Amino acid sequence: MTDSTIGKLQRVPLREVWKHEAYDFTQWLQENIDVLNSALDLNLVNVDREQAAGSFSVDLVAEDEGGATVIIENQLEKSNHDHLGKLITYLTAMAARAAIWIVSEPRPEHVAAVAWLNESTSADFYLVKVEAVRIGESPAAPLLTVIVGPSQETKTVGQQKKELAERYDIRRNWWTILVGRPDAKLHAHITPGSYSWIGTSSGVRGLGLNYTVNQDECGAELYIDRGKDSDEENKLIFDQLYAAKDEIEKSAPAPVSWERLDGRRASRIKIPVQGGYRSSEEDWGKIQERQVAAMNWLDQALKPHLKKLKIGN
Repeated sequence: MTDSTIGKLQRVPLREVWKHEAYDFTQWLQENIDVLNSALDLNLVNVDREQAAGSFSVDLVAEDEGGATVIIENQLEKSNHDHLGKLITYLTAMAARAAIWIVSEPRPEHVAAVAWLNESTSADFYLVKVEAVRIGESPAAPLLTVIVGPSQETKTVGQQKKELAERYDIRRNWWTILVGRPDAKLHAHITPGSYSWIGTSSGVRGLGLNYTVNQDECGAELYIDRGKDSDEENKLIFDQLYAAKDEIEKSAPAPVSWERLDGRRASRIKIPVQGGYRSSEEDWGKIQERQVAAMNWLDQALKPHLKKLKIGN
C-alpha cells in the first residue's frame, strides 16, 4: 500500500529556473548565500558580484568568518578547462584562501584536478554540483552537493607526497654528484636515479656493489641476492665470505657490518658511513669521499675471495 501524501522528487532543467548564469543564478546565489553555507558548512558573508581580477571578473567574492577572501565561480553546464583555469587565476589574483566552483555536471577529470589542488596547495577548493528539484507542483528548489572538498586528511596526504617528491629530488642530486666524482669510477657509468641505492655488478651474478643513502647515513655494500629461490645459495655465499672475515677486514677503513639477514632471501656486507642526504650540502663532499673510499676498498678486498667462491653459474 502506498502513501499518497509522499511526493516524488523531480529534477528540473536549470535553465528553466535560472535562464541566465550571470544575471539570474549568480544574483540568486548572492542573495541566498545561506544555501551554499549550509551545503559546505561554511559561514560566508559580505558577498559581492563581478569583482575585478586583473582584466577578468569574478562571479562572486565573499569573506569567511575569519575575514579571508573566498571566490565563487558559477557554471550552469558541464565543467570545462576554461573555468578551471579561471578559478585558479581568480584565486591567485585575489589572494583568496578558498575557491568554490559550482557546475551542473562535474567531469571526472575536473573532479581529479580539484582533489589534486587540495592535496598540493595551501588553499581550499570545492567542486559543487547544482541541481534544481521539485516535489509535485511545488516551486523549484536548489540542491547543492559537494563533490570534492578540502579535509585535513587530504592536506596531510598532499604534504606527504610533497616530502616524498623532495626526497627523490635530493637523492637524485646526491647520486649525480657522487657518480661524477673522479674517485667513483666503478659507478661512473650509472645514470643517477632517485632511489635510496645505486649499484653495479661485482663480476659475479647476483652480487652487486651498491651505494646506499638515507637521511642520516650512507654506505657501501656487497648485496648478495641471486634471485628467486636463491635463499640457500645466498647464505652459502655469505658464509664462505664470512669464513675469510679476518683476512678481508685487515685494512678496512671503517668497521664492517656482516649482515646474514636470516629469515630474508638476501644478505649483505656493508660499511656504514655517518651522514646522509639531509646533511648540510656543504658536508656532502667529505661524506661522499668516505663513502667512495669504502666502496673502492670493498671492491678490492672482496675481489680475490669472490673468485674463490664455490657456487653455481
